[in-house]
Amino acid sequence: MTGGRDESEKGPDEVETEVVDETTLEETPVEPTTEVEETPAEETEAEETEVEETEVAEEPVAEDEPKRSRAKKPAAPAAEEQPAARPARAGGDGINGRPVVRAHAKYVRTSARKARLVCDHIRGKSVTEARAILAHTPRAVAEDWEKLLNSAVANAEHNHELLGDDLRILSVTADEGPTLKRFRPRAMGRASRIRKRTSHLSIALTPKEQ
Repeated sequence: MTGGRDESEKGPDEVETEVVDETTLEETPVEPTTEVEETPAEETEAEETEVEETEVAEEPVAEDEPKRSRAKKPAAPAAEEQPAARPARAGGDGINGRPVVRAHAKYVRTSARKARLVCDHIRGKSVTEARAILAHTPRAVAEDWEKLLNSAVANAEHNHELLGDDLRILSVTADEGPTLKRFRPRAMGRASRIRKRTSHLSIALTPKEQ
């Protein structure tokens, strides 16, 4: 064609330049664009506050553990103190190593004043003399004193292997007991009180001095 130049008529240099350009385009890889997600400042602050709160919550737990370990252990119960044994009254060392035998009579239906009038006569006497005095005493309480004396002598003979004739009366006492209250009708609808008194008698024997 005379009017224009065809592509086949181009010079060798032009054709090579175009081929080079196509190869360069094919060889250069397209780098993918990676989008970096930017975390906002508020989320980072929220995460930091959560971390601080967890640390603060863990601190008191760590403090409680040493406190529990420091707690004092309960002390072992102390051994109970045993009360001191009482000295033996009957058969023990009464006076100068001699045994003392006792007998008691409680709630005797007589006043302590009347019983003392009789026991004053037999205090310090031997058993034989006391029996003779009580046998000739006209008061009713003398019978109660004689029964009590015989009981004390029996205790000495059977429990302590002592002879009744070798004993003497160490002490005799008459203490007041409870009073029974009764009433008696009197004139003009009145009532008078009746007091029925009781007493506790006790006697102690010991061997005679030889």
